[in-house]
Amino acid sequence: MKIDLSGRTAVITGASRGLGEAMAKALAESGARIALVARDTKKLESVRDAIAKSGGAAEFFACDVTREEDVTRLMNEVKQRFGAPQILVNNAGINIRKNLVDFTLEEFRSIIDASLTSTFLMCRGFVPGMKGSGYGRVLNLSSIMGHVSLPGRSAYSAAKSALLGLTRALALELAGDAITVNCISPGPFATEMNTVLINNPEANAQFLAGVPLGRWGDAGEIGSLACYLCSEAAGFITGTDILIDGGWTAR
Repeated sequence: MKIDLSGRTAVITGASRGLGEAMAKALAESGARIALVARDTKKLESVRDAIAKSGGAAEFFACDVTREEDVTRLMNEVKQRFGAPQILVNNAGINIRKNLVDFTLEEFRSIIDASLTSTFLMCRGFVPGMKGSGYGRVLNLSSIMGHVSLPGRSAYSAAKSALLGLTRALALELAGDAITVNCISPGPFATEMNTVLINNPEANAQFLAGVPLGRWGDAGEIGSLACYLCSEAAGFITGTDILIDGGWTAR
């Protein structure tokens, strides 16, 4: 199905690499103008240039989305460049893998802030501009670690589980404005974060033995899902979470 997002503007956090980059490129290919948001300006510039080379329209904005003053500045800059966006993809997040008793409070808060607090700040800032147009889309990136977990993922699982609750509540708050709010929960994807594991044949084979489809997800697959959820065709989908994990959580 051809998705046409022409005339729409999408703000995407964590857009400098990985799944954020993939979603940005997919939405741009569907016609949306893209506001790329992250802290690494060099990588953002590279993504912007790749989108432009493919005929898309994008601009990048350096921002720490865990800081209220940065998000306020971002709102003003994006509005000046593109007007009020209709699509918001909250993809920012970090992970520190260690046992809970070994965490410092600062480390724990940094993970919660990167995924959860940033989503709160971005939604509070950008959602009001979506009202009154009869269309709006918010996508929050959770994780399979919001549904199941592993040792050493306590803070990350807590943050991603909280996003599921935030998504459901916000979906109910915004339903009357025809703004949908959904989560995407990715499983194992072949991104930069997993390069070390992928390049280790023995460890890679052992890991994939636990994935029913027997392979890593391709970043383009999450881009396609994001495009659909942002389309008019998905207007009756809200307050839910879509797992894209190769069957991991079905075991």
